[in-house]
Amino acid sequence: MNKHLRELLADYKNSKYITEHELSLIEQFLQLMDQRPDCFGRVGAAPGEALAKKGHITASAWIINPENSAALLTHHKKLNKWLQLGGHCDGNPDVAATALREAQEESGMQTFEFIIPGVFDIDIHAIPNSCEYHYDIRFLLQAKDSNFIISDESHNLAWVTFDRMHEYAQEESVLRMNNKYLNFKA
Repeated sequence: MNKHLRELLADYKNSKYITEHELSLIEQFLQLMDQRPDCFGRVGAAPGEALAKKGHITASAWIINPENSAALLTHHKKLNKWLQLGGHCDGNPDVAATALREAQEESGMQTFEFIIPGVFDIDIHAIPNSCEYHYDIRFLLQAKDSNFIISDESHNLAWVTFDRMHEYAQEESVLRMNNKYLNFKA
């Protein structure tokens, strides 16, 4: 899984999971990597910099329970929203390893399996009260058990059944991942 992000994005461009919206984002990811060699760190942006220079690469996981009946969401403390688990790369260009690490840290669970070998979803989103963007690479993981522990980064965690996802999450990208998984398992 230790492919460079450019390879992962090239593979994803030809993936059956990519949407038209995501296809339009790939060039912005490539621009960020070209303009910011330190994009895997928590780099800041100077006032007036172009979009591709504001922000950094993050990684997250759409985590499915062992029964394939629900996804794990966190009620994020800082953002006060229900989201997938994930976070900063902290200088590590291995985004798959970052997604796995964040899944482990934020859920307290240690054993996961990558359901597909590459990228499951991508998104670029603004961080509230900031001039920065997260260029997020998402992976599809399955937990080997369902017993999570709530971390300091969350108000709560919940296994949310796919048909009730809209009751928790309003973020378009979270609902998109939910729909992708429903199509994947169909």
